[in-house]
Amino acid sequence: MSDEATLESLRLADSFLPVGNDSVSYALEQFVADDAVETADDLRDLVGTVLRRQHGHADLVALRGAHAAADEDDIDAVERADRRLTAATLPAEFRESSERTGDRLLTLQRDLRDDALLDEYGAAVEAGDAPGNYAVVLGTVAALAGVAEREACLLACHEFATAQLAAAQRLMRLGSTDVQRTLDDLRPAMVDAVEASADRGVDDMTPFAPLVDVRSAGHERAERRLFLS
Repeated sequence: MSDEATLESLRLADSFLPVGNDSVSYALEQFVADDAVETADDLRDLVGTVLRRQHGHADLVALRGAHAAADEDDIDAVERADRRLTAATLPAEFRESSERTGDRLLTLQRDLRDDALLDEYGAAVEAGDAPGNYAVVLGTVAALAGVAEREACLLACHEFATAQLAAAQRLMRLGSTDVQRTLDDLRPAMVDAVEASADRGVDDMTPFAPLVDVRSAGHERAERRLFLS
């Protein structure tokens, strides 16, 4: 990749990016509330499961589809990947969180750069023709910035893992060293997720993490919530 693409990938992976990823926990909050995640090892196992079974089988597949479509300037294929990811995502909270953060990322990128494809995509989201899922927006933006497809997938995994660990620090007694050790331990799961997505097309999204889905449904009805999901 060019230096410009590398620098853009660092920005997209930075928690400083104002897209709202710090407001979602993807059911982690409910796992902690139910005492199902109490230690760093529990946290590693949960995040690793979501990476392998959700991201590797759905989100990264949609990201790859959007990346390839943006490379070809094919807005119809971007929208198709977007709608398919929504259809494959069972928990309502996950869909809503993905669309909210995706909308923020898309709006930010349209403010930062003048690109016809981004404007077309934004118009489709505003018209309700595409949901604007975060993974699809990220794949589109990464392609337009010259970030390679595999690197974009690794970026997405790293970003998800760090957001989960940041949420865990607010929910659990977890020190900074434990967080960094857990992040290191999650690297194999990130690579597994990227590999799992490599041979799948947008019609082959098969996420399967039923306990996560159940905890998300419970979180929707929780009386007190720190996170949106």
